[in-house]
Amino acid sequence: MPVQRIQTNARLSGATIFADLVFLSGQVPTDRSQDVAGQTVQVLDKIDALLAEAGSDRSLLLSAQIWLKDIEKDFAAMNEVWSRWLPAGCAPARATVEARLASADVLVEIMLTAVRKPA
Repeated sequence: MPVQRIQTNARLSGATIFADLVFLSGQVPTDRSQDVAGQTVQVLDKIDALLAEAGSDRSLLLSAQIWLKDIEKDFAAMNEVWSRWLPAGCAPARATVEARLASADVLVEIMLTAVRKPA
């Protein structure tokens, strides 16, 4: 079974698909001048677009990994945006941790695994 790659460059793919599994790379905000809530909205918008391109959506999430620059300061605000975005009854397995991210102005990064929509 071949691996399909979406939005690929020399270093990474935005998503890879194998069978009915969709693996998204860590997504970060484009406009890093916003607070964690604004950055989380941006990241989730990027995730929605990648999931759609891969034939999936947020109701089909299996797992999520969330990294925050400052978990004590930003967990509640990120979680509020996440909770509004996630469909009722569709919560994935999830871990949220504090980490030093790739750039000082990135406050949140999210990576997901999902399944494709049934044919």
